[in-house]
Amino acid sequence: MIPESRCPVAEGELAVRIGGEGPMLLLIPGGTGGADAYRALTKQLQTDHTVVTYDRRGHFASTDTTTGPVPVSLQADDALAVLDHVGAGPIPVFGTSAGALIGLDLVARHPGRVSVLVAHEPPAVQLMPDATGWLEAAHEQVRLARSGDLMSAVTRFSDGIAGAALPDLPHLRLPHEADWLRLFDRELTEFFDYLPDLRALRRASTEIVPVAGEGSRGRYHYQPAKILALELGLPFAEVPGAHLAPQRNAPKFAAALRELLSSVTD
Repeated sequence: MIPESRCPVAEGELAVRIGGEGPMLLLIPGGTGGADAYRALTKQLQTDHTVVTYDRRGHFASTDTTTGPVPVSLQADDALAVLDHVGAGPIPVFGTSAGALIGLDLVARHPGRVSVLVAHEPPAVQLMPDATGWLEAAHEQVRLARSGDLMSAVTRFSDGIAGAALPDLPHLRLPHEADWLRLFDRELTEFFDYLPDLRALRRASTEIVPVAGEGSRGRYHYQPAKILALELGLPFAEVPGAHLAPQRNAPKFAAALRELLSSVTD
């Protein structure tokens, strides 16, 4: 088993990581697209799973020579390429936030490749009755980032996420600026404009498990998972923590994820 490798994709290359023992599990990153966001969760899961994750195209160690917006469908094609790269048959997939949207598109178009999808707080605001307000907020964040005020864009973005607000410091340094700028400039609008293909998801053979954190109640990223479950006629489940629980509360989150996976595979 090669712990780190390069996966060729259309007009780019992905940095893929794989490790652990047991059945394969793919983790699709959200946020700024880095596999490192799953470092703590991966450590927990590798005791009984072979965990595969990667940096999304153009982020961190992955490359991308395309220009313009990066559609969710292209991100899902990349996830499919990772499955091919590691030689995985139908396996469970976990995605949080934007990663959950990518997982939903992957299942809608390639259901035979995913046995179970646990979709944690997908920001599918197009499913919400007040979608217009959230779309306008996202467009304002994009405008701020493109105008050179990246910190204001990140602050507004973080303030909307349960448990993610930035500390109020006069000289806060923003890490990974290039990845944040790429998120706002080329990805955020694509994610917020994305409407899951409900008809395809209803037909899919994949077990889809929409979940949200108990600490996210009342936030925009909680409601879409509930609506998705209702639209697909599926149970909705709450998991420990808030939106960043996979990073900040990895032991409890890993235990909950194992329980969800076993409940649909036993």
